[in-house]
Amino acid sequence: MNKEEFLARLRAPHRPTVSVEFFPPKTKEDGQLMLKTAKALQPFGIDFASITYGAGGSDRSTVLEYGQQLVAAGFPLIAHLTCVGHSRAELDEIINKYDSAGFSGILALRGDPPKGQKEFIAHPEGFAHAFGLVQLIQQIHPHRFAIGVAGFPERHPNSPDDLSDIRHLAGKVSAGADFVTTQLFLDNEDYFRFVERARAAGVVAPILPGIMPVLSLKQARRFCGFCQAKIPATLEAELLACGDDEEAQRKVGVSWAVRQIRGLLARGVPGYHVYILNRSQSAIELFTQLRR
Repeated sequence: MNKEEFLARLRAPHRPTVSVEFFPPKTKEDGQLMLKTAKALQPFGIDFASITYGAGGSDRSTVLEYGQQLVAAGFPLIAHLTCVGHSRAELDEIINKYDSAGFSGILALRGDPPKGQKEFIAHPEGFAHAFGLVQLIQQIHPHRFAIGVAGFPERHPNSPDDLSDIRHLAGKVSAGADFVTTQLFLDNEDYFRFVERARAAGVVAPILPGIMPVLSLKQARRFCGFCQAKIPATLEAELLACGDDEEAQRKVGVSWAVRQIRGLLARGVPGYHVYILNRSQSAIELFTQLRR
């Protein structure tokens, strides 16, 4: 799928765009599970898939391998790319490899500091912000890739205030980004306040809400602690009511995600992006319930 086709699908007024996110497997067994999950989701009309890009190690080395397999399985693919540890020349090479692999787009990210490192440190010949990476993609392949960037409904952890956060987003979009995918959030009002701030700052690109069906209260606290998102009191109470029953907690997570998506669609969002964590059961249950 070329850039024009991708953006036409993303901006189609008659129906929301649906996308899912995978992370690169660490083993061949995990890889087979990921591909099995992808095939199981095809009947639900997924418009595109994305695949993440780790801070180092096997995640990076398998993005191309499994990204190509997802493309072969029929998914237009948005591959993540981060600035972490890369020079401009290295990023240039990776972008060209994404082109050869047939990827439809790139989600351009600064990236998180590697494990054990508290603060992000840019490569001396690289970029300190995703803004520079967006510009580089535009320079190398100005009409080849649909370019996405990240948005943070509850503000990026490193942003001092909402205004600075939105100005940074507006800069990435003005540099050439075509769409925004948000970090996970569990309260829809956070998303709508974020969109309102973005529109006021002149951001007109589609803003896809990122939804994660939580697996357990422990997992939700860990993920939300990492990205500084809050857990609504109602959701926390529902999870606590399950006690130690992890399956019951997982079902609560799916139910909450379904309610979130229905609430978002009712207010006219352009689509939704589901962080499925390579888990087929929750993803299939979510999409099945949304069809009812």
